[in-house]
Amino acid sequence: MFRLTKDEKDEVVAICDHLQKLKYSSTLPYAFTEHGAIMLASILNSRTAIEASVQVVRSFVRLRIVLSPHKELTKKIDSMEKKYDAQFRAVFDAIRQLIAAPAKNAKKIIGFGKEK
Repeated sequence: MFRLTKDEKDEVVAICDHLQKLKYSSTLPYAFTEHGAIMLASILNSRTAIEASVQVVRSFVRLRIVLSPHKELTKKIDSMEKKYDAQFRAVFDAIRQLIAAPAKNAKKIIGFGKEK
C-alpha cells in the first residue's frame, strides 16, 4: 500500500466520476499494489470483501496482460536497432513513439467498462 501524490489524486479524481468527493479532501488517499491486494484478499473473510478482492486481483492481471506486448515489442526493437546502422534510427524512434503511453490529455478507461 502506498499514498498517492497530490498530482496522482487529482488525476484519479478527474478520471473517475464516482470519486468526486475525494476532490475536496485534504488528505491524500492510499492505493494498493498488486501484491498488497493479494495480501489483503488472503486476510479478509466476508463474502463481499472476498468478491471485491478477487475483482481487484483480476484487474491487476488484466493490466499485466495489456502491458506485456509493449515490453516484448520494445525489447525486439532494441535488439534490431543494435543490428542495423544509424540510417534506421528514425524508423525505430517512430515505432517507439507509436507504442509509448498515450498523452496525458487522452481519455483513460479504468476497469473493464466501455468508454461512455
